[in-house]
Amino acid sequence: MSDTPGTTGPADRIRTDQPHTARIWNYWLGGKDNYEVDRRVGEQIRALHPGIGEYARADRGFLGRAVGHLAAECGIRQFLDIGTGLPSADNTHEVAQRFAPESRVVYVDNDPTVLAHAADLLSGSPEGHTAYLDEDLRDVDTVLERAGQSLDLRRPVALILLGVVIFIEDDEEAYGIVRRLMDALPAGSHLVLSHTVTRPGMPDVDAAVAFWNEHGTPRLTQRSPEAVAAFFDGLELLEPGVVSCNRWRPGPGGAGPVEDVAMFGGVARKR
Repeated sequence: MSDTPGTTGPADRIRTDQPHTARIWNYWLGGKDNYEVDRRVGEQIRALHPGIGEYARADRGFLGRAVGHLAAECGIRQFLDIGTGLPSADNTHEVAQRFAPESRVVYVDNDPTVLAHAADLLSGSPEGHTAYLDEDLRDVDTVLERAGQSLDLRRPVALILLGVVIFIEDDEEAYGIVRRLMDALPAGSHLVLSHTVTRPGMPDVDAAVAFWNEHGTPRLTQRSPEAVAAFFDGLELLEPGVVSCNRWRPGPGGAGPVEDVAMFGGVARKR
């Protein structure tokens, strides 16, 4: 992926002097797509909350298990992944096409760092299809219009929103965006969503988020587990409901860390 000479490309929009969520997340996952400023702030956050790296791993594991379940057990063959983040192991198309090579996946993100690595997300199976859109979650109509060029929105779609509505501070706007997206999809579609939570007994999480919001970009919004569950209102939640991401159908070997992580998620079906 190259930029046209004389134009501003994604690489030109990347701020290497300011920490960024996607790159810190990448650092906690052991990736290399981060800068010194991201590693420094990442370690400062880890000092406030030593278990923070588990959030990234738990969320990534949740993605793989949820996508695998939808592809293998629910017959889903179309995936709309908004707030993609930097490419890592077991991206959505890799998991889906492992179970069903004909799966079609559209990634959506407007982060210049992610855009600069978008080519890594476009190498799917020859039977399937992958696409990347440089769009904002808030622009629901444009996202749906452009996604519809690769997906058949008359057939079930898995809408994936992992750790992305945390960037929308206003509750009404956040719930409204998720509702509009799901309203546009047919019965049999699924919502996969995860969100950072605040709850009694996790004061270090609140401190870490407060530190991030003072020093990093974009700002994060925490919500209670009950508020996260409200994103699934009107949908049929799959067991075990909205839980710590490391508790969602962990499979053989247990539920990961003994304690919950402050990243909760769930999967639900549209009736």
